Amino acid sequence: MSFTGSSVGPGGGTVRRALEFGRTYVVRSKGRHQATIVWLHGLGDNGSSWSQLLETLPLPNIKWICPTAPTQPITVFGGFLSTAWFDVGDISEDAADDIEGLDAAAAHAANLLSTEPADIKLGVGGFSMGAATSLYTATCFTHGKYENGNPYPAKLSAVVGLSGWLPCSKTLKNKIGQDEAARRAASLPILLCHGKGDDVVPHKFGEKSSRALSSNGFQDTTFKSYSGLGHYTIPEEMDEVCAWLTSKLGLEGRSA
Repeated sequence: MSFTGSSVGPGGGTVRRALEFGRTYVVRSKGRHQATIVWLHGLGDNGSSWSQLLETLPLPNIKWICPTAPTQPITVFGGFLSTAWFDVGDISEDAADDIEGLDAAAAHAANLLSTEPADIKLGVGGFSMGAATSLYTATCFTHGKYENGNPYPAKLSAVVGLSGWLPCSKTLKNKIGQDEAARRAASLPILLCHGKGDDVVPHKFGEKSSRALSSNGFQDTTFKSYSGLGHYTIPEEMDEVCAWLTSKLGLEGRSA
C-alpha cells in the first residue's frame, strides 16, 4: 500500500501542507505507571473510539495517548476530506509514499511522548493507517532521524501494528547500515497482527512488511495471522497484544 508525496504548485514548487491535528484522548494508568503508548487510529476514525477500547484492556500499568489525525484531502478518494495521518494516493505496492505526511505524524507522536517521565517505557501502536505510521516511526527511531533529516527524539521500547503495512520498505536497508541503527533495530520488539480475510489492507501486505523488517535487522519481529478476520479487531487479537506488551515491557500485569 503506497502513497503520494507533497503536492506540486505552479512553476513546479512544492506546496507544504499545513496540518492541524485533532483532539487527543488520554487513558490514565489504573495501576503503577510503567509505560506510555501513543495509539494511532485508522483512516476516517478518531482518537476517541480507540481510547474507549484501550481503556477496557487488562493493562493497568499502561497510559494510552490517542491523538486524532488532521483532516485533509485524500487523493484515492478524489480529494474527499478525511482524518488521515498521511495522504493515500493508490492502493498498490509501487506508488510513492507521502513522506511529508509520515514525518509530520511520526513527529506528532514523538512530541506526545516527550513529556513522559524518564523512567517510563515508551511505545507506539496503531490500526491500519495508524499501524503504518507506527512502523514508519520504528524506522525513524532506529535511524535516529526522520526522512527530512530532523533528529528523532524518543526512545521506543515496543511497536504494535494491527492490519497495517510498512511504508518506505524499499529504502529500509539504507537506514539500518550504521552500527548504532543496527543495534537499535535488533533490540526493538515489534508485533504485527493481520486478518487473512482483510479486504482493505490485504494480508500479504502485512506478511511482506514483517519479512522486510526481519530481513533488515529487526530481529524481534512477531507476525500473527488470524483466519477469517477482516479489517477490524477481535478480542483474540487484543488478548495477544496484551500478553505481548506485558512480556516485552516487563509489566506487573496487575493493579498496584
